[in-house]
Amino acid sequence: MLTKLGSLAQRTSLRTKLFLTFFPLLLLLLGCFLVYVNWFVVQPLREKTVDETLLTATKLSEQLDDYLGVQNQLSQRLLANARLFEAMDLERNPSYTRLARVRMLKEAMFQALGPSMDIRDMVVYDLNGDPVASYLGMNDPLDLKSIAQDPEYADALGGSHYILYKTRPDTMAFVRSITNVDGQIFGYLSILLDNAYMQKVANGVLGSDVYVVDADGSVVLKSTHARETFPEEQLAKEWSGSGIFTDVSSDNYVAYRKSDNNDWTTVVVTSKASALGSVNSVKNISIIVIVSLTVFSFVYLYFSASNFVLPIRRLRAQIMRMNYSNLNLQSDSKLQNNDLVLLNEAFGELLDRLQTSIEREKLAVHEEAMARNSALQAHIAPHFIHNALYLISIASQEGKNEAVSDMCKQLSESLRYIVSSPYKHVSMLEEIEHTRRYLSLVERNYEEDLQWEIDMDPSADAIQLPRLVIQPFVENCIEHAFNRTDPPWTIRIQVKLYNGLWAIEIGDNGQGLRPEEIKAIMDKIEQSDHGIQDMKRESLGIGSMGIVNTVNRLKLMYKNRLFFNIFNNADQGATVQIIASLKRDFY
Repeated sequence: MLTKLGSLAQRTSLRTKLFLTFFPLLLLLLGCFLVYVNWFVVQPLREKTVDETLLTATKLSEQLDDYLGVQNQLSQRLLANARLFEAMDLERNPSYTRLARVRMLKEAMFQALGPSMDIRDMVVYDLNGDPVASYLGMNDPLDLKSIAQDPEYADALGGSHYILYKTRPDTMAFVRSITNVDGQIFGYLSILLDNAYMQKVANGVLGSDVYVVDADGSVVLKSTHARETFPEEQLAKEWSGSGIFTDVSSDNYVAYRKSDNNDWTTVVVTSKASALGSVNSVKNISIIVIVSLTVFSFVYLYFSASNFVLPIRRLRAQIMRMNYSNLNLQSDSKLQNNDLVLLNEAFGELLDRLQTSIEREKLAVHEEAMARNSALQAHIAPHFIHNALYLISIASQEGKNEAVSDMCKQLSESLRYIVSSPYKHVSMLEEIEHTRRYLSLVERNYEEDLQWEIDMDPSADAIQLPRLVIQPFVENCIEHAFNRTDPPWTIRIQVKLYNGLWAIEIGDNGQGLRPEEIKAIMDKIEQSDHGIQDMKRESLGIGSMGIVNTVNRLKLMYKNRLFFNIFNNADQGATVQIIASLKRDFY
């Protein structure tokens, strides 16, 4: 019987043994975690969050009340100044000019404001609601005619109360009547509140939307990122006192507090997910605790079942020693567990298949890049040959036999350069020499009208390039840059080397390019994305096919380490600029 039990234990998988060892301990740890979170974390924090949300609404309301209280005191200081009534009493002081009255009013406002000012402006109006004097002289004061003539505001303005009036989305005014001790009204005082301060108060609550509504349910102030989609019927309800409730439709906490000094109600809307963020923090701490307990359990497992863990460590050590160039896995002959043996064999087979797939993928990528480069180059070579033969035919018709012979020799050298080993890259020196032959060939036809110079850093001779990179740009200069320019025509080629980069600049003294032509070429290069596009020469003007294909072949070679640009020179003509890294990253 014992022999059978021992044989069964050997055939039992490692997963089963570990599960049976950990199962009671995991149940205990999970039970402790659930009890701790539910009884000692979630419930207390939820209650605390509700109280803090309500306290936030109360604090915001008090801050706004304090700010309005300051404006009330400011207005009372101004009303206590006798010069205010002296300037506003037209019957007793008819001899005062308007300028004298404005000066007296501004002095009174300055004495009331003091050295600091937390408002946008203060304006005094006459009984008709027309502005008389402004402290800062705003060009567009509020129109209080509607208030002065509206019976709805008569009771409030007739006594010692004030009203809060909003005429524009960005303008809130504190308005009260200018009344002496006898109750006689001389005009109105408007204090334009500092929207920036009130907005700062509304934005002071992170993770919540703040709304300030008046008695009609209209929003007079809200936080910058407050949602426009909050239900209007929620804000238009009749508010009284303070409280908090849950908006079932949006799953938010809505805390509110109605001011005792005015008809404003501050509403704070906080999503439950944001409000319970502290609960999640405590949960994370709890997870850390449970992880620590799990680590302790692993220590217990190590001492009680080290014979289970040791084979896994050996297998892990072999895997860690592997890298991209070494995917060999040596079998561990000491493994006794059947699951580990199967895992070891399966992993070895996986590495073999992975190595084979990597080699196939590298070969496929290489062949694809070669094919694309060859296809792009095939667009360039026929065009070059056609133009060269055309120049030779012109020289032949003009009877320049010696020139024809020399041009044929130059064409022969160029063709040998083009067709020899088309898949291989060439050096910068070889490409420059091919360009020299082309310019010499063309020069036979244009004689003294064409001038060219090549300036190359000797250190750049060995830089690798695809074939036919520089010559297509030179050909574009000759065919398109000089159409509307009088000779002599000049082409300058510069090859520079600096700070780990190489640069080629090909410039001419032609008519240059229009900005829309440059943009069209750059857009076409961006759209081609290294591919072969079916584009016609007239689609972009100025030989765009050669430009796009040449840049694409360079991108195939240098990938994201290539910079290409076309710009007009400051004096005359245009320049093509190619910059790439010296670090090799060939396909």
